[in-house]
Formats: sequence, structure tokens, C-alpha cells
Amino acid sequence: MDLELAWGRLRRAYLRLFRRGFVERMAAQRLGECPKCPHGIVDPRDLKFYRNVCGYYFRQEDDPFHYRESLGFARAGLAELVLLGALCLLTMFLSLVAVNFVHPLFWVTFAAGFAGLAFACWFFRDPERVVPTDRQAVVAPADGTVTHVEEVNDRNFPGGRAFRISIFLSIFSVHVNRIPRSGRVLDLRYYPGKFADARTQDCHVDNEQFWTDIEDADTGRVIRVKQIAGVAARRIVCQLRSGEDVRAGDRFGMIKFGSRTDLLLPIDLGREMLVKVGDRVRGGSTVLLRLTAP
Repeated sequence: MDLELAWGRLRRAYLRLFRRGFVERMAAQRLGECPKCPHGIVDPRDLKFYRNVCGYYFRQEDDPFHYRESLGFARAGLAELVLLGALCLLTMFLSLVAVNFVHPLFWVTFAAGFAGLAFACWFFRDPERVVPTDRQAVVAPADGTVTHVEEVNDRNFPGGRAFRISIFLSIFSVHVNRIPRSGRVLDLRYYPGKFADARTQDCHVDNEQFWTDIEDADTGRVIRVKQIAGVAARRIVCQLRSGEDVRAGDRFGMIKFGSRTDLLLPIDLGREMLVKVGDRVRGGSTVLLRLTAP
């Protein structure tokens, strides 16, 4: 992350010095307001770390880098993918040189570099999903295995109780998070914490996490998505901003390297459960439950 932030500063300096026409065009297409903006926004790439705290934004048709959304990899993880991929390719190249001039044993390091490259591509994959059109459907906010389906006491949730579905994401799961129900973003909250295994009993209380509250478009009730870090996860990404409208199945962030995602709904919402503990689900396409009359 520090490397990417440093690269961003260098890139902006280059653009302002050598590509003033591009900078002026982006400034003319930039929308919104951010008084005394400290984020140095030149083009849409600069919003990656600041979208939910900066008032500036660009229309999709004005984003010359929007093609990155269709590469098949998570846009939030492209920097890590490029860096890890470059290191793995360098390892493979040096290993081939060593195989020819030093010893055949360096095929082992070549295989390790290839495995690392394959893992990086697999981890940061971002496949397209077919989002259900059923207006009563609540879709999975993440890929993984259902670990909890239960009613819980939660003094921070409206009414003090909630119906919770927890999904554990292993390092082999797709880590892009998706919106479970169409609605409007009400609140975003970050909580620092531990990095215990995301399958432990109290990780949803003790671990670092990010809460997103959404006002459901049909019921007007609050639905909460918790992105919870795990033992290997060290960065939670949420690209939403308060007040914006979202649609079920939309991408909104990711958790990097193993984690858990909790979905909390009002306890009195009528529901027809379609999954159980142990089921594997796919974010944006698997229907966890259907809302029914209370």
C-alpha cells in the first residue's frame, strides 16, 4: 500500500509536469465538491484510496481507466497482482538462468515462482456473476462457506437483536464483496482490532472490521454488512460513500487474504431460508434467503 501511494504521488507529479492537457481535461470532467481537498485527485485512479471520504467523482464514461473493471481481476487488487506477478516472473527467469548455468535443482525455485504467480492470479480474480432478479431475494455478499445462521444479541444493531449469516472466505475464495440488497448507503464505520482466525468464536467482536449500513429499497429497514479481517487479512477495502444508491450484486470492496463477511438483518423481517451452515455460496448470485411478510 505504501508503494502504491508513493507511485501515485510520482504519477501525479509527472502528469502535472508533462501532461497538463490531460490534467486540465480531467479537472473539467471532475464532478462533486471537496473543499480544500487534501487528496490530490487528478484522475479516477486517485479515488481508489479516498472515494468514501472525498467529494469528487467522475462519470463512468469520463473514466479512461474504466476498462480495468473488465480485466477479470479485482480492480482494488491490481497493484498487488502486478507487484507479486513481477516478483514471481523475475524468480522464474533467474531460476531458468541458474538451471542452465548452475544446477538443475533450481527447477524447484522456478516451480515456486510459477505457483506464486498462479496463486496471485487466482486470489485476485473477479468473475462476472448473474444477479437474481427476484425482488425478495437477499444475495450473498461474499464467496465462501456459511459458518453461522442464527439470531444474535447486538446492542449496536437497531432493536438490539439481529438475524446473522456469516460467511468464511478462505484464501482460495473470490474476495470481492457485493451488495446483498438494493438500497441506499446510510453509514460507514471502521473499527481497528485484532487479526485472529476468522473462524474463531469472537472474531466478529475482536477483529478489525468495516461496517456498511444499507437502507433496503423495498422495506426501508437497515441491513448491515460486516467485512471482518482474518489471520492473514491485513487490509479491508470499501469503496462506497454515504448517501449513494446501490444495487444488489454490485461490487463494493474486498478483503485481502482470508476473512469473514457477516450479514445482519432485522430480527422481525419474515424470511424463507435457502442456505444452511456448511453450504458454499457465491457472492452476488447465491440467494441466501427470501424476504416474506412479517
